[in-house]
Amino acid sequence: MADEIRLLEYFYVLTSDKPGEGARFLGYLKDAGVNLLAFHGFPAGRRAQLDFVPFAPAAFKAAARKAKWKLVGPKKAFLIEGDDRVGALVNYYDRLADAKINVTASNAVAAGAGRFGAIFWVKARDVRRAAKALGVG
Repeated sequence: MADEIRLLEYFYVLTSDKPGEGARFLGYLKDAGVNLLAFHGFPAGRRAQLDFVPFAPAAFKAAARKAKWKLVGPKKAFLIEGDDRVGALVNYYDRLADAKINVTASNAVAAGAGRFGAIFWVKARDVRRAAKALGVG
């Protein structure tokens, strides 16, 4: 089966960098029935940044508005899903390198059942060129 590459919207919030903050945000989304395609959290200075890639951006934004989150976005990220194999991402990174596009951040996992998933970000000014290099759109 061929890999699927999608250009998606993501949003982020800055919050306290303390135990339980990620659980609090994720629990709220669970209770609101908001499904995520990806979630990424990391320290940002003395705070924490939580990135959310929602399945349904409108439902996510409505839940965030109801919770009074200081939401940033939408911004863009690429999501790749496919059959797991050795070097699954090399071709994609090569295409971006050939187009002189730097990957800002990325995460990839073996998803079980012989599948993998990866998400990566490029600078906003490079999104259109990256989509073209990856054949998205």
